Amino acid sequence: MPDHISSASKAPSPTQVIVIGMAVIVGILVVAALVLFLNLPDANAFNIRVERIFIENDALTQGGEIRLLEILAQSGTAFSDTLASYRFIIFVLLVFATALLIAALVSIVFLVTLARRMAEIEKSGIQVSSLIVSRDERIVQINDMEFKLTEAALETLSVLAEARLDDDILSGLEIESMISGKPEVDCDEASGATRIKRLRDHLGNQMMSELLIKNIARKGYVLAVEPGAIKMI
Repeated sequence: MPDHISSASKAPSPTQVIVIGMAVIVGILVVAALVLFLNLPDANAFNIRVERIFIENDALTQGGEIRLLEILAQSGTAFSDTLASYRFIIFVLLVFATALLIAALVSIVFLVTLARRMAEIEKSGIQVSSLIVSRDERIVQINDMEFKLTEAALETLSVLAEARLDDDILSGLEIESMISGKPEVDCDEASGATRIKRLRDHLGNQMMSELLIKNIARKGYVLAVEPGAIKMI
């Protein structure tokens, strides 16, 4: 029984995209360069025409006529030199255009790859292997990053951490009640949401704080951290 082969092709890696893109860009520019250079006039075309005039007109013996032909010959040499310099300039411009297109391709691939990674992070959430809350020093250490918090922000984070240890989800109303010590009837949801916002602001990185402190619709707030990674000091 033959193995089932999926018809879906594997998406190319960024390196493959860059290599293929560079090959296409170089190929297109090489073809363009060949077409351009092959259609440029011969650098010696003018000199050949002047030489033909000398050969076909033996009767040109007057001093003025010979002087005119000499001027034409000098003009042909100047034309040849100018055309040669134009060829070099065109070559340099093609090389420069190739470098710019390759740089643009690499930048686009890098941005697309970065966007994909950001999307993956948003889907999976931030990976926190260690979250240590020090009440005395008012410091929270997330993985290898250390943050100095205000007392209010630390209280909010401590409440969320303790709730995560109990596998609970806290609403803004419950957060405000637990921190202020007031009954829930005397608190409001907006105050708890404000505390969450201030905590996120103190953590600095907006993306990290949004992924660390998740807002579950119609339920409340929860830390996206495994309970075993949380340590309260």
